[in-house]
Order: sequence, then structure tokens, then C-alpha cells
Amino acid sequence: MKGREGILGVHTRKIPLCDDVNVPVLARGTAGFSGADLASLVNEAALYAARCNQKTVRMLDFEFAKDKVLMGSERRSMIISDAEKRITAVHEAGHALLTVLLPHADPIHKVTIIPRGMALGLTQQLPVDEKHNYSREYLDDQIAILLGGRIAEEITSGSVTTGAGNDLERATELGRRMVCEWGMSDAMGPLTFGKKEEQIFLGREIAQHQDYSEDTAIKIDQEVKRIVMQNYERSREILIAEKVNLQKVAEELLVREVLDAEQVRRIAAGQALEQYTRPTVQPAAAGVDEDEARRRKERLPIMGPVPPLQKPLPAD
Repeated sequence: MKGREGILGVHTRKIPLCDDVNVPVLARGTAGFSGADLASLVNEAALYAARCNQKTVRMLDFEFAKDKVLMGSERRSMIISDAEKRITAVHEAGHALLTVLLPHADPIHKVTIIPRGMALGLTQQLPVDEKHNYSREYLDDQIAILLGGRIAEEITSGSVTTGAGNDLERATELGRRMVCEWGMSDAMGPLTFGKKEEQIFLGREIAQHQDYSEDTAIKIDQEVKRIVMQNYERSREILIAEKVNLQKVAEELLVREVLDAEQVRRIAAGQALEQYTRPTVQPAAAGVDEDEARRRKERLPIMGPVPPLQKPLPAD
């Protein structure tokens, strides 16, 4: 729009960017965003940078804004026990390690155990390029990655939790589509099963019509189970062989809460990460009070005293 400057015409002043901002990575992570979504992303990044007393918008600010737009705000106030936090770290470590070790998987972008929305953790992958067709090998690796969290819990603690519920649902649905829609089952052949019909008047946009026999339905269920269990066993063998690195990823997640792609790859390669130390409060410099020095060191938002709430107006 005329008269506006900066990124995507946000506000009326130019927003300076830090040198570490990787625009191609941001573009790959915001595929499908509309212009309004991108404007909201940049606004959130600028607001977060301002709350952290920054004069430039960093890549960290854009990552924070992207996660907030996609998944919601961080739930720092959520009370999580140490045992549950360790289980979440192990679960996400299983996903993350498999994204590095499987040859046909999309590259990992980052893994975090910071709760957002309904999720206690997240492993994010970024495709290298735009895909329109998916190979059987790629889909098999996706199922294996989805099952990696449950397997990691099983081989480290000997039990499983309900945290893998959504992963199992997605893996089963992907296996069923491989059999019923894409003809990727050798036993069922290059056929499709289940005709989709539009039935708006029934309250659903698309209804699945069973146009095959009960015997065929049993065979479809068997093939879906075979595909999922085959990838389950493959993931289990990989994670058992890499159990030491799996535990290292989980331990680093418990300390850092977020690991980027390079850090996960280094751990998978058996390399040690640099020692992580949490920010400490430095003594105040000359002319700077202790609160200002603490904010500069810890990059805390500037927050003044909260004004008292006004009394509500009486109802008419």
C-alpha cells in the first residue's frame, strides 16, 4: 500500500531485521499463509522483539510468532510434573531422531517440549521443496516417524502413555489411505475401495460408501495393520540401536526445552553439544538500576505496576 514501508507493509514505519533472519526458512514454514496471516506473523514478531527490548527483529522472534500463530500461545503456567516432562521429552526425542535417520523423511526443523495449545511438545519438519506426489517410501517413513514417540516411551520406561493417541490415529489413517485410495498394497492390488459421495443433507460434506464385500473389508483391515506394524518394527529396531542418542536428545530437551535441526543432527552423529548455561543476573552497571540490568540480561519484557481494575458499571 502506498505510503507504507517495511515488511509486508506492517504499520507505517520500517521494521529493521537482524542479520540472522533466514527468509527462505520462514517461507518454507509458512506455506499456505494468506497475506493477512503473514502480516499477523510479522506483527507478532515485532511485538515480541519490542517486549524483549530489541531494536531489531531476530529469527528467534519470527519463530516465536510462527509458533503462536500456528499453535497458540505458550502455556508456561501449566503445571507439569518432572515425570510427565521427562516422558514428553522422550516422546519428542523419538520423533526427532527418526526424522534424521530415515532416508525419505522431510528434514527436521526443530523439536520443543514447551506446551502450546493442547500439545505438550512438538517436532516440526520442513519440506525442502513443494510436493504434489508422495512415494510409498516417503509415506512409510511418515508412519514410522509418527510411531516413534510411542516406541521411545516403551523402550526407555517399559510402558506407554496416552500421549501417542493422535500419532496412532494419523498413522492408521495414512495406512488406510495407502490401501484404499492409492493402491499401495500388493495384496489388494491397484484398486480403490470406498466411493465418496456428497451428501450435504445428511449433515456431512462427504460420506464414505462401502462398495465392497465384508471379506474385502477384512482384508483391508489386515493390510492396514500389516503396513502400520511393519513400520512399527522398523522404527523399533532403529531406536533400540540408537538408544544412547535417544536418551541424549531427551536430556538436552529437558535442559534447553528447544533443539534446532543442527543440534539434533549433531547428537544423532554422536557429537556433543556446547554446554548450556541459563542466563544469570549481572550486577548493575553505573547509572543503571538493578531491574533494568536484569531485564537487559534476561531479555524480559518491560512491565510496570499493574493499575487497579475499575469497578464495573451498573447494569441498566
